[in-house]
Amino acid sequence: MKLKSIETFTTPDVGFVRVTSEDGAQGWGQVSTYHSDITCQVLHRQVAPWMLGKDTTDLDDLLDLVTEREHKFPGSYLRRAMAGVDTAIWDMRGKVAGKPVAELLGGSAGTLRAYASSMKRDITPKDEAARLVALRDRDGFDAFKVRAGAEVGRDQDEWPGRTEEIIPTMRRAMGDDVALLIDANSCYSPKRAIEVGRILEANGFSHYEEPCPYWELEQTKEVTDALDIDVTGGEQDCDLPTWKRMIDMRAVDIVQPDILYLGGISRTLRVVKMAETAGLPVTPHCANLSMVTLFTMHLMRAIHGAGKYLEFSIEGADYYPWQVGLFTHDPYGIKDGKATVTNEPGWGVDIQPEWLAKSKYQCSGLK
Repeated sequence: MKLKSIETFTTPDVGFVRVTSEDGAQGWGQVSTYHSDITCQVLHRQVAPWMLGKDTTDLDDLLDLVTEREHKFPGSYLRRAMAGVDTAIWDMRGKVAGKPVAELLGGSAGTLRAYASSMKRDITPKDEAARLVALRDRDGFDAFKVRAGAEVGRDQDEWPGRTEEIIPTMRRAMGDDVALLIDANSCYSPKRAIEVGRILEANGFSHYEEPCPYWELEQTKEVTDALDIDVTGGEQDCDLPTWKRMIDMRAVDIVQPDILYLGGISRTLRVVKMAETAGLPVTPHCANLSMVTLFTMHLMRAIHGAGKYLEFSIEGADYYPWQVGLFTHDPYGIKDGKATVTNEPGWGVDIQPEWLAKSKYQCSGLK
């Protein structure tokens, strides 16, 4: 199929992409959240010209063409823009075939164990534990992630002592039968990261995410080599050679690509293949309830080497007000701690017309 048009509908926080083929087939995708309006400008300026009118059968090659033609711009915005077109093409393929994307990828519809992922640091350990216990009792989650340190915090905590308090507080509140994960968001030097890691190990945590500045792979590897707990990372990385180096040097125990940061499903599958060859599990990053979690659900229902659980953000309108009213129906119901990929074609979701009507619209098409 060849693309006739690429449309974007965006706010500063989130941007959706609709592709239309020359025979009239359509699909919906999404650029990455955060400064999505800028990303959509990049899409129309630097991605659409190389993809319109081109055969999308070999999507890997087409995305490589974009990368080559825009070789002076190897950074994140280009990848986030490419992801919007890639994910829309996968939706279009699913709708044409009458199958969910998971099935196109070699998997199937069905359920996924999810971990409840907190994004908050401005919350006391006591209050955090209380709200997570309530989610356990209401929705059946049996795995939870909390935050350590301050984001890119240069060894500083959100406030003094918070990390040392939240680790044992969570274990006491949850008991021994719940999996506990923690994210340091690039906070620590290796020395401090290892100190915190020892506390995590003593309290039975099983996942230690991005302990050091993510771009310092050697620092992360030092922590990985020193600890028994699984050290994880990769969400920010959008460069495939960096992914190869990270995996080859075993900087982490578990890889966490973000489909929309990396450039879409097709490029993420390349990282999945690298990880599979190295014997490393894949637990993708998907930290909000835009379409990125839906994309991740379909991917995890299909790949070999998928990690133990799906990241599932628990934050609502108080934290992500822009999440409200995106879809005509909610694709994110949780039952017994599990999310569900349906048999609906493509991604199985439609964008709310009222939201589209309020967004900024732009179209690139064949002349």
